[in-house]
Amino acid sequence: MTILAITLLFGLLVAIAALKRVPDGHVYSLHRGDQPLRLLQPGLHWIVPGLDRIAHRIDLGGQMLRFDAPEVDAPALRGTVYWQVLEPERADAVMGEVEQLIRRGALDALQTEPATARSNRHELGGRVKQRLNHSLRQRGMMVTRVELDAA
Repeated sequence: MTILAITLLFGLLVAIAALKRVPDGHVYSLHRGDQPLRLLQPGLHWIVPGLDRIAHRIDLGGQMLRFDAPEVDAPALRGTVYWQVLEPERADAVMGEVEQLIRRGALDALQTEPATARSNRHELGGRVKQRLNHSLRQRGMMVTRVELDAA
């Protein structure tokens, strides 16, 4: 009787570990070892415990990233980048470093702008958004808005 109870309990625990629920508005990237296996869409999914793992939990809604752009000659700028994932299949490869990509891209875009162009923050934000979208679109992501303020 005890062995049967232990076996049933073990089976129940394995079944619970194998069942993954993906909430609406999200996609989970399933990896087996170091290789991507597939994307799990919203709903319930069975995985192989011990072999499969959720590598990225991709939020398909809008996300934001704040950054500071210190300047030596001019007042520092603080910015907020609003972005979202459009194609999770393409974005999965860079999800672990997306914040660094956006931050580095925004700072690079600001550094290439002449100091005289920094007075109109709305236009400057539009140019930063355009440069970021140029690099992020090929990765399945899009910047929807960039807001800049003086720090």
